[in-house]
Amino acid sequence: MALLVHLRSVTELRGRADRVAKVAFRGIIILLLLLLLITFRWPVASKIDGNEMLEIQVFNYSKVFTNRLIGTFRMVLQKVVEEAHLEVSDTLIDDNNTAIQTSITIEIRYQTVDGSVGAWSDGEFLDVPHDAEGVFQFESASLLSGHSQGSGGSPGRSSHSAPAFRSCHIFGVCDVLHRAGKGVFSAMKLGKSRTYKEEQKKGDDPAFLENEDLDRKAMRLGGALDPDTISLASVTAVTTNVSNKRSKPDIKMEPSAGRPVDYQISVTVIEARQLMGLNMDPVVCVEVGEEKKYTSMKESTNCPYYNEYFVFDFHVPPDIMFDKILKLSVIHSKNLLRSGTLVGTFKMDVGTVYSQPEHQFYHKWAMLSDPDDITTGCKGYVKCDIAVVGKGDNIKTPHKANETDEDDIEGNLLLPEGVPSERQWARFYVKIYKAEGLPRMNTSIMANVKKAFIGENKDLVDPYVQVIFAGQKGKTTVQKSSYEPVWNEQIIFTEMFPPLCKRMKIQIRDSDKVNDVAIGTHFVDLRKISNDGDKGFLPTFGPAWVNMYGSTRNYTLMDEHQDLNEGLGEGVSFRARLLISMAVEILDTSSAEIMSSTEVQVEAMPNISETAIGKMEEFFLFGSFLEATMIDRKIGDKQISFEVTIGNYGNQTDGVNKPSSMTKKKEGGESDDESELIQNSSEDEGEEEGDLVSVSSTPLMKPVITDRNYFHLPYFSKKPCIYIKSWWQDHRRRLYNSNIMDKIADKLEEGLNDVQEIIKTEKPHPERRLRGVLEELGTGCSRFVTLANKELSQHGRTKLDRERLKSCIRELENMSQQAKAIRSQVKKNTVKDKLKQVQNFLQKLRFLADEPQHSIPDVFIWMMSNNKRIAYARIPAKDILYSIVDEETGKDCGKVKAVFLRLPGKKGFGPAGWTVQAKLEMYFWLGLNKQRKDFLSGLPSGFEENKALKGPGLQSVPPISLVYSMKQVFQLRAHMYQARSLFAADSSGLSDPFARVFFSTHSQVTEVLNETLCPTWDQMLVFDNVELYGEASELRDDPPIIVIEIYDQDTVGKAEFIGRAFAKPLTKMSNEHYGPPRFPPQLEYYQIYRGNCAAGDLLAAFELLQIGPAGKADLPPIDGPTDVDRGPILPVPLGIRPVLSRYRIEVLFWGLRDLKRVNLAQVDRPRVDIECAGKGVQSALIQNYKKNPNFSTLVKWFEVDLPENELLHPPLNIRVVDCRAFGRYTLVGSHAVTSLRKFIYGGPDKNTSLWSSAGTSARRTSSSPRKLGVLRSLISFSLTVCHLSNEEEKEKKKKKKKGEDSEQEEPDERMLDWWSKYFASIETLMEVSSAPVFTNLRQTSLVVYNKELENDFDGFEDWLHTFSLYRGKAGDDDDQSITDEDRTVGRFKGSMCMYKLPLSSDVSREAGFDPNMGMFQGIPHNDPINVLVRVYVVRATDLHPADINGKADPYISIKLGKTEIKDKENYISKQLNPVFGKSFDIEATFPMESMLTVSIYDWDLVGTDDLIGETKIDLENRYYSKHRATCGIASTYSVYGYNAWRDPMKPTQILTKLCKDSKVDGPHYGPGGRVKVANRVFIGPTQIEDENGLKKQTDEHLALMVLKHWEEIPRVGCKLVPEHVETRPLLNPDKPGIEQGRIEMWVDMFPMDMPPPGPPTDISPRKPKRYELRVIIWNTDEVILEDDDYFTGEKSSDIFVRGWLKGQQEDKQDTDVHYHSLTGEGNFNWRFVFPFDYLMAEEKIVISKKESMFSWDETEYKIPARLTLQVWDADHFSADDFLGAIELDLNRFPRGAKTAKQCSIDMVLNEQELPTISIFKQKRVKGWWPFVARDENEEMVLTGKVEAELHLMTAEEAEKNPVGLGRNEPDPLEKPNRPDMSFVWFMNPLKSIRYFLWHNYRWLILKALSLALLLLLLGLFLYSIPGYLVKKMLGA
Repeated sequence: MALLVHLRSVTELRGRADRVAKVAFRGIIILLLLLLLITFRWPVASKIDGNEMLEIQVFNYSKVFTNRLIGTFRMVLQKVVEEAHLEVSDTLIDDNNTAIQTSITIEIRYQTVDGSVGAWSDGEFLDVPHDAEGVFQFESASLLSGHSQGSGGSPGRSSHSAPAFRSCHIFGVCDVLHRAGKGVFSAMKLGKSRTYKEEQKKGDDPAFLENEDLDRKAMRLGGALDPDTISLASVTAVTTNVSNKRSKPDIKMEPSAGRPVDYQISVTVIEARQLMGLNMDPVVCVEVGEEKKYTSMKESTNCPYYNEYFVFDFHVPPDIMFDKILKLSVIHSKNLLRSGTLVGTFKMDVGTVYSQPEHQFYHKWAMLSDPDDITTGCKGYVKCDIAVVGKGDNIKTPHKANETDEDDIEGNLLLPEGVPSERQWARFYVKIYKAEGLPRMNTSIMANVKKAFIGENKDLVDPYVQVIFAGQKGKTTVQKSSYEPVWNEQIIFTEMFPPLCKRMKIQIRDSDKVNDVAIGTHFVDLRKISNDGDKGFLPTFGPAWVNMYGSTRNYTLMDEHQDLNEGLGEGVSFRARLLISMAVEILDTSSAEIMSSTEVQVEAMPNISETAIGKMEEFFLFGSFLEATMIDRKIGDKQISFEVTIGNYGNQTDGVNKPSSMTKKKEGGESDDESELIQNSSEDEGEEEGDLVSVSSTPLMKPVITDRNYFHLPYFSKKPCIYIKSWWQDHRRRLYNSNIMDKIADKLEEGLNDVQEIIKTEKPHPERRLRGVLEELGTGCSRFVTLANKELSQHGRTKLDRERLKSCIRELENMSQQAKAIRSQVKKNTVKDKLKQVQNFLQKLRFLADEPQHSIPDVFIWMMSNNKRIAYARIPAKDILYSIVDEETGKDCGKVKAVFLRLPGKKGFGPAGWTVQAKLEMYFWLGLNKQRKDFLSGLPSGFEENKALKGPGLQSVPPISLVYSMKQVFQLRAHMYQARSLFAADSSGLSDPFARVFFSTHSQVTEVLNETLCPTWDQMLVFDNVELYGEASELRDDPPIIVIEIYDQDTVGKAEFIGRAFAKPLTKMSNEHYGPPRFPPQLEYYQIYRGNCAAGDLLAAFELLQIGPAGKADLPPIDGPTDVDRGPILPVPLGIRPVLSRYRIEVLFWGLRDLKRVNLAQVDRPRVDIECAGKGVQSALIQNYKKNPNFSTLVKWFEVDLPENELLHPPLNIRVVDCRAFGRYTLVGSHAVTSLRKFIYGGPDKNTSLWSSAGTSARRTSSSPRKLGVLRSLISFSLTVCHLSNEEEKEKKKKKKKGEDSEQEEPDERMLDWWSKYFASIETLMEVSSAPVFTNLRQTSLVVYNKELENDFDGFEDWLHTFSLYRGKAGDDDDQSITDEDRTVGRFKGSMCMYKLPLSSDVSREAGFDPNMGMFQGIPHNDPINVLVRVYVVRATDLHPADINGKADPYISIKLGKTEIKDKENYISKQLNPVFGKSFDIEATFPMESMLTVSIYDWDLVGTDDLIGETKIDLENRYYSKHRATCGIASTYSVYGYNAWRDPMKPTQILTKLCKDSKVDGPHYGPGGRVKVANRVFIGPTQIEDENGLKKQTDEHLALMVLKHWEEIPRVGCKLVPEHVETRPLLNPDKPGIEQGRIEMWVDMFPMDMPPPGPPTDISPRKPKRYELRVIIWNTDEVILEDDDYFTGEKSSDIFVRGWLKGQQEDKQDTDVHYHSLTGEGNFNWRFVFPFDYLMAEEKIVISKKESMFSWDETEYKIPARLTLQVWDADHFSADDFLGAIELDLNRFPRGAKTAKQCSIDMVLNEQELPTISIFKQKRVKGWWPFVARDENEEMVLTGKVEAELHLMTAEEAEKNPVGLGRNEPDPLEKPNRPDMSFVWFMNPLKSIRYFLWHNYRWLILKALSLALLLLLLGLFLYSIPGYLVKKMLGA
C-alpha cells in the first residue's frame, strides 16, 4: 500500500528566494527544494483512516538564517480514502490562519494491495474512537450495511489488542465480520447504501427477521448474550432514506410563523419592599408593549401591599408577542395633575416568561433599578406573579394559601433559571459598518421625474439602520441615495447583564418623507452568540455580514408582502446584506467617569479593513431540473420558466443592483491586493472558458396536462440546467460545522422516531433500538470533535467563530459521554424516560447547529409565468454546500431532492398554502469555483452534457442541459387499502374522500367513498409504462417519491383538499425474484399532512416493478378478476392485504345527550347506527327523545372479519340519525372511534366481567396475562394484613410533636369549622414546612385537587364512555372561528367490547351470567332516576377582569336541565378572587338533566351581566361510576361537629353494598378491630365518641378503613372518590382555549329513593373577627436632632410619633409634640386605639371601603396585619420632617428590648434570625424598638428608639374595658414628666428668656450688666463734670 502526493504547481509566490516544500504525513516528514514538479511517496503499512491529515508547508530557503514559512496547506484524507485519486487546488494560510494569495495544486493517489479502496469505507463503517479498555461496547450493525470488507485496526492502534468480542444484534444482515477489537457500527454519514453488485452477490436476506430468529442469531454469534446490552440499528428500512443520490423531501408545507394567535398575559402585583426613598406614595405601573395599567396608590409607605391583578389580551403572531417588553415600574406620588417621579424599573421580554416551566413566574421578586442613574444599585423589590397563556396552554396555578411572610427575597428573585441574582450593568455595542445589494425603494416613474429635475440618475433608496433592544431604539444617520451605504457608526445600549430580553432586532429602513418602510430585518438571538457556562463567553458577533430576506425586489407602491420585511414569516427573496459586529462590556459602576444614564448613544467610528471581513472567493452554483410536475392548473395555460438566485446573482427580472465592489471585481478594476487575485483568476478563466456567463433561468416551456388539477412540464430526456458564479467571503467553515451537527441531529431524530414507532406499534425491544441510537449519537459526536479539533488550529476569523467552536466541542464531548452513560441505563422499563432525555439532546444539537453569523445567502427558486413571480422555494446555502470531507457536505449537495414550491407571504397561509404550486425534482451543487471538478457526480448517471458553446478548450464550461440516453420502464402498483381519522370537509361532519396518486408525470385516482372519515378503498392502482431516467441500480435503491393527495368530492364545484402523504415505493428490477423477504410489500401507515398539522393516516403499500426485455409477462400476475360490484376496480392482492379473523363486537347502547337541532327541527326519534368494516348494528329507536333519551335495549352485537394485527383494525363509526315522518332519515352527527384497542376484551384470566374491571381493564390488558387460579392460591396462602399505612402513623407522630410545642394554641373543637379543615388540607397540599394553621390531632383533612376530578379518575369512563358527535366542517388552525366545541351536536353514551370468536366457555358458566347482557354483566338499569344534587362553591381565583377598572363583581349561576339559579343579589364587589362559600340544592332527573353548568357572571348596574367563565360537569357518569363519585368518602367517621358524616349511608352500609354488587366475600368483622374482605384483613379503631363525650362500640371506622383501601381488593378494587374540593378551569365560549379563572367546588348527589341526607355542610365564608389594638407610646430616646436654634445654633427636635395599621392610612393617629428635645428623649404617655377586622386563618385584616366617591358600593380588601410607627420632627411654618419608622408584622415581629440601651438597629437588619412573637398569641407586649431610615448612600441607619406597649383585645373585651384616645378618659394616662423647656416660646416669653438666656449666658449677662453700669457711671461722670467744673470755678 502506498500514498503518492504529486506537487503540480505553486503560484503567486512572493519574493525571489529559493523555495522548500515540507510534506508531512503520519509524522514522517520529507523536505525538498521546489524547483521541479515532484512526487512524494509513502509506503503505508496499515490502512489510511479518513480522519488523517496531510500537511504541506512552503518556506523561503535561506543558507544563513532559518527558513521563513510562507504558508501551510492541510487536508483531511477522507475523500482520498474513498476515491483513491484526487486533484486539489487551494490557497495556503499563514501563521495567523489568514488565507494568503499563494495557491498550490496537488494530485494524490492512494494504492491498496487489494485495490479495494473506497469499498470498506463506502460510507458504512467508521472508526471507533480509540478505546484500549473496550469502553465503547459498540454493537449496532446498520440495517443497510453490506459485508464489512476488512475493517482493520485503526491507525492509532496495531492489531495486537485482544480480540474483544462485541455482541452484535443484527437486523437483516449476514454475519458481520469482527476484526480485532473493532466495533461494527452504522456510519453517521446518512445512509450510503451498499452497491448494487454486492446486493446481487449476496442473494436475498430476510429484510425483517422475527425477533426469535434475531435472538437466536445473536446467540450463535456471541454465546450467551445479556439482553440488556443488545442494540439495534435503523428499523424503518422502507421509510428511511437509504440512498446516496436522493435526499428526503420536506414534509411540512406551510409556513407557521407570522400567523396571529391569541395570548393572555396576567400579572398580579402583590407588594413592594425596600423601596428607596422615605415616606413615599408608591404606584406600580405594569406595561406590556404599548399598554399600561396602574395599581392604586398607597400612602406614606415604602413597603406597600397591593395584591392587584391585571390582564392583557393580545392577538398577534408569536414572534411579535415574545419580543414585546414587559416592564414593571414604581412611581412615587403620581396623581391626576403630575406624572410622579420614577423610583425604578424592571423589564424582561414576554418570551422569557413563556419559556419558563408552566409559562409563569409565581411569587417572585423583581429587582428595580434606575434607568437614569446606573450607579445607584437596587431601588427596591416588587413581588409579583406573571403568566403568559397561549391558546390551549393550561396553567397550573400553585395553590394559593396564606402567604408565610418569611420571604427570602434574594432566593426568590424574578429571574429565569441560571441567571445570577447579582446582575451588573453592561454596555452593548452594535457596530454598523455598511450594507450592499439594497433594492430600489421608489418606482422608476419617480426616478425619471427626479432625473428630469436634477439631471442625474441617483440610487432610489435612502437607507438607515435601526436597532431595537430591550425596549429601546437606536438609529444611524440616513445615507442619501445609495444602494451601498457606508455608515461606520456604533449604537450603544446600556442594559443589565445578562439581559432578560433574548433578541435584538436590526432593521434597514428607507427614510421617506411620508413614512419610513423596512427594507429588511434581522434578529440576533443573544443566546446563540454567547455562552453562560463556566468556560463561556460574553455576547460577541462578527464583524460579519448578515443576510436579510423579505418580499420580492420589484418595487410596488403597496407591497403586499411588507410584513416579510418586518421579519414576520419566511422571507421570499434576498433584500440586502449588512455588515455588523457586536460586543458587550461589563461596567464597573463605581468608577467616576461613567455615563450614568441608559439613553441610547450613537457614535462614529473608523472604517473596517477588508481583510477583517474575510477573503473574497468565487463560488459556483449548479442546478438541474430533472422533473417539474404538479403545476397548479391556474397557471398551466401560460409558458413557465424557473429562475434561481443566490443573493442578487441570477436575479434578472428585478434589475439587479450589483454591489459596485463586485462589479469592479468583474471588470478587474480594483487595485488592492485582494482584488488582484480575483482579477487574475477571473481573467484566466476568461481565457479558458470564454468568460463564463451565468445562466440563471430555464427556457420557457408550456406545461402539459396531467389530470384535472395539475400540469407538468415535458422535460422527458432533456433536463434544463442553470449555473451562477458569485463572489462571497469564504466562511464555509461555519457552514461545515453546522452541517456536521445537523447530520448528527438528523440521524438522532430518525432514530428517535424509530423508537417511538416501535413503542407505538408495540413491537418488541424498543430499548435495543434506543441503545443503537445512543451509540450512533456517541460516535457522531466524537467524530465531530475529531474533525473540529483539527479546525481549532485554523480557527475562524471572528471571536465568535473561535468561541463557538470551542463550546460546540465541549458540548458534543459532554453529549457523547452522556450518551454512553445513558446507553448503559436503558432497560425495558426505563425506555420512555430515557427517550425524553435524549430528546433534549436533539433540541440542543439543533440549537448548536444554527449558525448566527451568515456567510453565503440562501438560494431561491422562483417559478415565473408571464414575467411574474408565482411560487417559490427557499433552500439554505449550507444544505447544498460541497466539501471534500463527507460529513461537512450539505445534506442535499449533489443529490436529487423533491422540492415543493409554495405561494409567497400571506398568500401561503391556509387552504391556498396547502395546494402544491409545483413539485420539482432538483439537483444542486454549490462550492468554490476551483473545486468544481465533480459537480455533476451526484446526478443519476447515463446523461450527456449539452453545452451552450461548442469548441476546443471549453471542457470546463457547465452544460445548459443534460440529455439522458438511458431510460428504464416500470410499472407502479399502488395498493390503497384505507385511510383513517380524515378531516371533516362537509357540513355533515363527514367527507366523501378519494385519493389521487402522483408518480413522476402520471396520476391516478381511487374511487370516491361517500360519507366517511375512514374510507376503506381496498383498491390497487396500476401505472403502466412509467419512464424513469438513469441507471437501473440507482433507481432500485433510490426511486423518486410518490405523492398521495386526498380530496373530498363535492357535487358542485371542485374537489376540496383534505391532506397529503409521501411514500417511497419498493423497487424490483427485472432480474430479481418476486418473493420473500422483500416482496410482496407490507401495508404501512403514512402520516397525512394538511399544512403543518397531521390530518390522519393512510394505510397503503407501493411497489415499482421494472418491465424487462420480456415485457409485462415477467411481472407478477395481477390477482383475481375485477370486482363485480365495483366495476373494473382491482382489489388489493391477497399477499398484501391483511389476514382476517372473525371478531364479535358487542355494543352497549345507554343513551343520547344534548342533541342540537338539525335544520331548525328538534331531534325527536333518534337511532344510533354502529358500523365497522362494512358490518354493523342499529340501536333500538328512542321513541320520545324529550321524555327519555335512553335506549330500551341495552346490548346488541354483530360479527365482523378484522385483521389479526390490531394496529390495522379499521375504525368503528358511530352515527346518529333522526327518523322523521314518511320514512325519512336525517344525519344528526357522527363519531369515529379510531382505535378499538381499549375495548378488546382480555379474557377471563384477568377479570370476570368488563363491568367489574372498572377502568382498570385498559391498564390490565397490557400487563402480562396471569392465571387467576394461581393468583387465588397465592392470596389464600398469605392473608395480607393491612395496617394503617406507615405514613399515616408517622404523620400522626409528627403532628403529636407539633402539638407538644404549641400546647397553648390547641384550639378547642368549637373553634374548628369546615374552613379549618380546608386550610389544613391546602397546607398539606403545599407541603409547607411551617406548621399548619391548626395542629390539632383530631383535625381531619380533605383532598384538594388542583384540577378537575375527572383527571384523576379517567373521566369516570370506567364502563360508560361518552362519544362526542360532530357535524359540520372541521375548522383549521388558522380558522379560529370553528372549534370542536362548535361542531359538537350531542353525545352518545355507551361502550363496546370486542373479542375473537370462539369465546372460551368459562365466561358464560359463571353464576348469574345473563346472556342478554353479554360481556356487560352487572350493569345498573338505565330507567330515569330522581336525584338531589348539592353543589358547593368554595371560591374562585384569578377571574378575568370584566369591568373597565380592571376588576369584576362576580356572582354564581347554576344551571341543570331547566332549573337555573342565579345568585345575583349576593354578588361580591370588585373582586377577582372572591370567596363564595355557598351551597345550592337542585332536584334533577337523570338522564334528562345530567349536565351541570356552573358559571360566574359579572354583575353590572346597567345593561346585561357578562359571562366571565363557566364549567360543565357530566353528573351521570359520576353517578354511575364505580369510583362512587356521588358523595366523597371522608377521611374519618364522626357523628357530630363540623366533620359529621355527610352521606345518608354509613360506611358499613356502603361496604356491604359494594361487596354484594361486586360479588366479593365479606365484610366479616372480627374481634380486636379486624375486618376481612375477600382474603384481605384490615385493622382499625372500634370506638366512637358522641357529643356528650360517651364512647360506644362501632364497626364504622373499620368499614371506612376498607373503603379507603378499596383499590387493594383483588379483581374488583378501584379507588373511591374521597371527600374533596376540585379546582375547575372557567372557560368562555368567546375566548376558546384560554382559561378565564378557576373555581373551587364539589358536588354531592343523593338518590331520592334513599333516606334523605342531612342539612348541607356550612361552608359560608368566615366572618372576620373584630379586634382592637391599643398602642401606648411611652417614651422615645436617641431621636436624631433636626433643628438648629435661631439664637444659639443648638441641635434639637420637636418630636411626635405617628402610627397606623397598614391599609388604614387615613385613620392615622399622632401623639402631641415634645418640643425642643435636646437629647432625643421624648415623653408622651399617649394612647393610640386601632379597631380592625381580622381573619385568623388567612392572617389578613379585612377592610371594606369605597374605592372612590363614584363607587356604587364598598370593596373588600385583605391586607397583612402590619403596624407602622413613625417619628417626626414638627415644624410650624414648613412641612414636618420625617425622621424614621418601624413596621411590625403583628403575626411575627421581634420581641422589644428591655431597655433603651439594649435596643439596636440589628432588630431590623437581622429580623430573620431573631425569635419572633405574635400579638394574637401574646395579647400584650411592651419594649423598646428602633426607628430606622436610609441615609444619602441608601444605607439603613438608626434614627431613634421608641418604648411602646401593644395590647390586643377582642371587640367584646374592649367594650367591657373602654379606654380613651391620647390621655383622655376613661382610664386616662398620667401627664408625662417633661422638662420645662418643652414649651412654646411665644406662649410664655419670660420663661423662655429665663431658659434660653439665663441658663446659658448668665456670666456673660452679669459681665455685660456690670460693664454697662460702669459705662453709665462714666457717662454720667463725663456728662456732669463740666457743670461741676463750672460750678466749682464760678464757686456757685
